Amino acid sequence: MRLRTLSLVAASSMVVAGAFALTLSPASAATTGCSVVYQVTGSWQGGFQGDIAITNLGDAVSSWSLGFDFPTTTQKVTQGWGGTFAQSGAHVTVTNAAWNGSIGSTSVGFIGSWTGSNPVPTAFTLNGVACTGGTTTTTPPTTTPTTAPPTTTPPPTGAAPVLKVSGNKLVNAAGQTVKLYGVNRSGGEFACIQGNGFWDGPMDQASITAMRTWKIRVVRVPLNEECWLGTASVPAAYGGTAYQNQVKAYVNLLVQNGITPIVEMHWSYGLYTGTSSGCSDVKATCQKPMPDAQYAPSFWTGVANAFKGNDAVILDLFNEPYPERATGDETSGWKCWRDGGTCTGITYQVAGFQSLVNTVRATGATNVIMIGGLAYSNNLSQWLAYKPTDPLNNLSAFAHIYNFNTCSNTSCWDSQIATTAAQVPVTLSEIGENDCAHGFVDGLMDWADLRGIGYLGWTWNTWDCSSGPSLISDHNGTATAYGQGLKNRLATVSN
Repeated sequence: MRLRTLSLVAASSMVVAGAFALTLSPASAATTGCSVVYQVTGSWQGGFQGDIAITNLGDAVSSWSLGFDFPTTTQKVTQGWGGTFAQSGAHVTVTNAAWNGSIGSTSVGFIGSWTGSNPVPTAFTLNGVACTGGTTTTTPPTTTPTTAPPTTTPPPTGAAPVLKVSGNKLVNAAGQTVKLYGVNRSGGEFACIQGNGFWDGPMDQASITAMRTWKIRVVRVPLNEECWLGTASVPAAYGGTAYQNQVKAYVNLLVQNGITPIVEMHWSYGLYTGTSSGCSDVKATCQKPMPDAQYAPSFWTGVANAFKGNDAVILDLFNEPYPERATGDETSGWKCWRDGGTCTGITYQVAGFQSLVNTVRATGATNVIMIGGLAYSNNLSQWLAYKPTDPLNNLSAFAHIYNFNTCSNTSCWDSQIATTAAQVPVTLSEIGENDCAHGFVDGLMDWADLRGIGYLGWTWNTWDCSSGPSLISDHNGTATAYGQGLKNRLATVSN
């Protein structure tokens, strides 16, 4: 969709602690335990950035307070996020934000200052009880139950499946066909370069739990190449290692929850002011017609290295190419799409998709790679003819379909998408409509269901649906009128 930390960390800069006690009703068994990870994620003389990951391993809590002491009185928290920070002397207290009180797994971060040295804290408390490691279960005397057990069937448990291409299907390790049903989670492409943090809203266990109530099995995660690389365009607090750690933590949390992540490069560097230009900014602040040769290869080397060995993660090379708008016609557009280099009308050197496939494979990554077509990924007419070569034959196509696109009717879908899907896996990785309703996507999903093609709604964000298709009105997963259409459908087609 075209919308809108002192020297480098050493291994000893991470502290893991576990187990906290909770007071629970004696009417049921109480399991308590947690892990707390404190990590210095970035540093400079006199200042640093910290991250604290908290995972509840026991029974649910509705609110929490984390406490720890800095080893020196010169270490100070100057700015925090993900919770409310307070400091008295060396003692720091962090209480939950409004959206992450029901803790499963969450993280908080902060910017701090120091003088002399910056040793890491070694002891933590959660809700006033020391974290000592392990879990404890207290079983009460046996009593006759007075209520029936819940009848709601929980979502499947276990990690997301390893995936690969087999013919025109995506399959798991057992060779079973896997269709991709889910949502996009916008934020990682724009918040960082705008200086507004890493994401747009919570990206924690509670938010993923809300997704699971919709039977979401895939989440596409848009990224910004300059934020990943930490270029001068990006505020230091939100770029480079700090940004990478946030992305890796979220992607890994999705996998742990049985949700397939699609990691994609959404916004990229390069000056383009030609036909259909999204902005006149050289920075990665809008959709450009093609990936740039300056930063895109480094981005994909880094991302592929981060996730190689985890074939549950899919790599989406670029959000919405539109080179034909610059080059003048589809033939020259498809050549630019595949081969890159100097493309007529594009004022920067282009990284073609063949070169980016080569870049990913050069790292040793064997993940499934997804590539869209022309016209903002709405045109797959020549995708097969210009398909890049992959030594692993592990390429998949995707299309974006909205009610305002050129290819927005069944005859076009039959001629372009269905014919492509006969030879390679195809996913509609963005679907939506701009009228706050779901009549168009209902018909599109009907068409896709008959052909075994998966789809992902744009987007799991709490925006005004009149400014862009937004599936939810709050991060508890309350559906908008538009989102209700996808929610209803996922209830019937998603496992």
